[in-house]
Amino acid sequence: MRKDAEPPSTNRPSAANFFYIGRNSRGAWVVQDQSGLRGGLFIDRSEALRFALFENGRRPQAVLMVPDVVELDFNRVANDGQPKIGTPIPLERKVA
Repeated sequence: MRKDAEPPSTNRPSAANFFYIGRNSRGAWVVQDQSGLRGGLFIDRSEALRFALFENGRRPQAVLMVPDVVELDFNRVANDGQPKIGTPIPLERKVA
């Protein structure tokens, strides 16, 4: 290791810094942090992973791939720290 290089972090990432990556019911890649405050929709997996790594300080151990359906949800009533998995969004939308 170079003398001027930053040493590796010994701190474990906090729960709020974990990011989930999965696909939604429409096939788009979804990224959302555990607190439900940051995330996005992506066309391909590599861009989703790049976003998650950028947002969490380049810590791959804080990125979790989810095999189930993941829907992007910034409107959680109860912040239980888990992404909405297996709850597809309705395809029909009502207009006011």
